[in-house]
Amino acid sequence: MSTKLTLTIEKKIIEKAKRYAKEKNRSLSDIIENYLKILTMEERKRDEPELNPIVKSLKGSFKTSKKVDYKKEIKKRLEEKYL
Repeated sequence: MSTKLTLTIEKKIIEKAKRYAKEKNRSLSDIIENYLKILTMEERKRDEPELNPIVKSLKGSFKTSKKVDYKKEIKKRLEEKYL
């Protein structure tokens, strides 16, 4: 759901931003919205715990089906290994 937002910004900056948006064939609202999304994602990432270097190096190295239930899969593998 979109909501209207009023901002107070220097006139020169608004003019430059509008030209930039026009050159990129985007709306100024779209550019600002995406910028805010990036800012809030970075903040969320800072709140997440740091990954172990080994895990970090493996992150993204393989793809699985989104239907995989990781908890069940781990339980199954641990049972096979230890039972």
